[in-house]
Amino acid sequence: MTRSDDVNTLDPTDLKILLELIRDPRVQIGELSESLGIARNTAQSRMRRLVRSGVLNDGGREVDLEKVGYDVVGFVTLEVTHRELDGVIGSLRRIPQVLEVHEISGRGDLLCRVVATDTHNLQTALRSILRIKGVIRTETVLALHTHIPYRTEPLIGRLTDAETAGTAKRIKPQDSSPSPVSEAD
Repeated sequence: MTRSDDVNTLDPTDLKILLELIRDPRVQIGELSESLGIARNTAQSRMRRLVRSGVLNDGGREVDLEKVGYDVVGFVTLEVTHRELDGVIGSLRRIPQVLEVHEISGRGDLLCRVVATDTHNLQTALRSILRIKGVIRTETVLALHTHIPYRTEPLIGRLTDAETAGTAKRIKPQDSSPSPVSEAD
C-alpha cells in the first residue's frame, strides 16, 4: 500500500478513530464505538485494518504520521527573545505541525520537531513560526530517513537487567504534591 493509498482510504470514521486513540490510548473497543456512534464490530474491523495497513503501530495505539501523509520531517532551531519565551512556546503549541518543542543549550534556544505533507506545507508552517512575536530567526534541517525511531525498550531492558543483577537504582515514588506541569501542557 503506498502512502497515497493510505491517505485516500482513510475516511472521516478512520480519522475519528485515530483521534480518539491519540486522546486516550487505553480506550476499549466498546467505549470507542459508543463515543463515535458506530457498531462495535465496525470499530473493531476498522482498527484491524488500520493496524494491517501500518497506519497504527505499537499494538494499535501509535499513529504512523508518514502513512497518513505527513512524510516531511524537519528539526527547527529557533532563536528567541528571552522575555518572549513563554509566548513563543504558547504560539508554537497552536501550530498543528509542531510535534515537539525542547528548550536547548548551545546554538539556539528552542528545538522543534515539525512535520508536513510536502515542502510547501513545511514552508507554510515555517512562515507561521517566523511570524511569532519573539522569534528572531530559525534554522531548519530536514530528516531524510529515520534509522532509529523513538524508543524506550533498551532503557527499560537495561533497568530490568540491572534489577535482576541486584544493582538497579531505586526509583523514588512521586510525592503527592501537584505537578508544575498541567495536563493541558
